[in-house]
Amino acid sequence: MRTRRAFPIRTGLGFLFLFLAQALAVPTAAHAHGDTVKVVITGQREGHVATEITWENDGDAIEEAVAATVNSTSPDGSRSMGPWRLVRDAGTRTGWSTAEVLPPGTWKVTVDVGFPSLGHAEKEIAVPVVDPAPSAATPSAAAPSATPVPSASPAAAQSPSPANISSAAPAPAGESEDRTVWWTTAGVAVIALAGAAAGVLLRRARARRR
Repeated sequence: MRTRRAFPIRTGLGFLFLFLAQALAVPTAAHAHGDTVKVVITGQREGHVATEITWENDGDAIEEAVAATVNSTSPDGSRSMGPWRLVRDAGTRTGWSTAEVLPPGTWKVTVDVGFPSLGHAEKEIAVPVVDPAPSAATPSAAAPSATPVPSASPAAAQSPSPANISSAAPAPAGESEDRTVWWTTAGVAVIALAGAAAGVLLRRARARRR
């Protein structure tokens, strides 16, 4: 009679215990942070709804993807926006915001998280009106055109101006002096010639008398 080895049975039981341990470890790790998430609506950034989402139990950041919807309604219920999804803010571990933008006004915002655990938050936020970018400086008023100079009347054109009077004035003093010197020189020459002629005639008269 042959006896069967117990090794395969023990091996099978070992795998079973290992599987059960792993199955129990998954929910234990999931519930280490708590069974709910904490959602805080911090406000808005240029119309984007901003939130902070952490684990309720210990306040740790949620490493998994968060499935959440955002709905917004006006105080009188006449307008509604959403549902929108939340996306993680770049460079943060707990910041989440909407890619869409709320128009200016007052809104009652509701955030509902469904994964990795349940979470809920409500808050009324106000989106201010953003002034448009200043336009280019308006051009200054055109400079007034120069006042046209009235043309001279015919009478004024005929009347002698100071410039015409000055142009009709006598020749400068230098020219007068030159003329005076010329006349003086000519007079002296005439007188000298007359004296020489008189001297010649006087000599001839004396010679005849001798």
